[in-house]
Amino acid sequence: MEMNIALLKGDGIGPEIVDSAVCVLEKIGEKFGHKFNFTPYLIGGCAIDAVGEPLPKETVEGCLAADSVLLGAVGGPKWDTLPGNMRPEKALLGIRAAMELYTNLRPAKLYPALKDDCPLRADIAKDGFDILIVRELTGGIYFGDRGYREGKYGEEAYDTECYSRFEIERIARAAFEAAKLRRCNVISIDKANVLESSRLWRKTVHEIAEEYPEVTCTDMLVDNAAMQLVKNPSQFDVIVTSNMFGDILSDEASQITGSIGMLASSSLGDTKRGLYEPIHGSAPDIAGQNKANPIATILSAAMMLRYAFSLEAEAKCIEDAVDAVLEAGIRTADIAKDGKSIGTKEMTAEILKRI
Repeated sequence: MEMNIALLKGDGIGPEIVDSAVCVLEKIGEKFGHKFNFTPYLIGGCAIDAVGEPLPKETVEGCLAADSVLLGAVGGPKWDTLPGNMRPEKALLGIRAAMELYTNLRPAKLYPALKDDCPLRADIAKDGFDILIVRELTGGIYFGDRGYREGKYGEEAYDTECYSRFEIERIARAAFEAAKLRRCNVISIDKANVLESSRLWRKTVHEIAEEYPEVTCTDMLVDNAAMQLVKNPSQFDVIVTSNMFGDILSDEASQITGSIGMLASSSLGDTKRGLYEPIHGSAPDIAGQNKANPIATILSAAMMLRYAFSLEAEAKCIEDAVDAVLEAGIRTADIAKDGKSIGTKEMTAEILKRI
């Protein structure tokens, strides 16, 4: 295969970690006979400095023309005093909207080699866990009617949770398709004992589940799900849920993995193109110092191979290499326990050796 990848390196440590992922993809290309063409575009603070806006038209056009998009990170204190519509972070919302991305996939994996970094009890963390949270990204209470009005007790504010059957169908299909590539188990999270929107959610998910007889589908109330994530996280394979519930639960899940520097994500729409990025920020305090952990971005590249290009063996090759590095006790500073750590370039080289 020949694939055209748009690179949005961004700010802070973004260029370093994206460069690491590019090295890994090039190695995968050599091993499996693929060709990757990489084209960089400006986004975030570096775009503001260069052309006066966080999301140039050329960047949007380049991403829409590419086969997939790999993003580093945006933002930093240098641009914190700018008005909201000119902040680097505004570019993230803009590119997601331009690419019509409504599905957010966020894995939360506790590697056995990092179990001592998990805040859960040792008996819970000992076997690790591997969860994929599928969050609806463009609907629900974050995008519903809102405002202020006079109420029974004076001034009040309101936000409306609203989901259409169409929105639920497409996110449910995304979850079931993802589950087919994993352990074929979906748990749908809602609040159907209270909310009408959740009752439609549950009914619709059950209807879509009939299209996937090979995948087990069960329901769980969101408050119970929050408890189960810390009580028995290994029971989860794929979680599918609404925008707000997914926002909360994915942050909870990220904290029980031990390090935010290990977590990848992707945002997808109706095409396979997608936007792939680590969940951490730009870390300007360590930018350019060869200290950043590149693993989250490298794992984001693995997600890109799996979901954008259906290259399962290639994605697993990267993930296995990361596993092997961690099992060998090799660490960057954010996951080092004994003070012995290596830098961004060295960690990348260790992963490359194992591909």
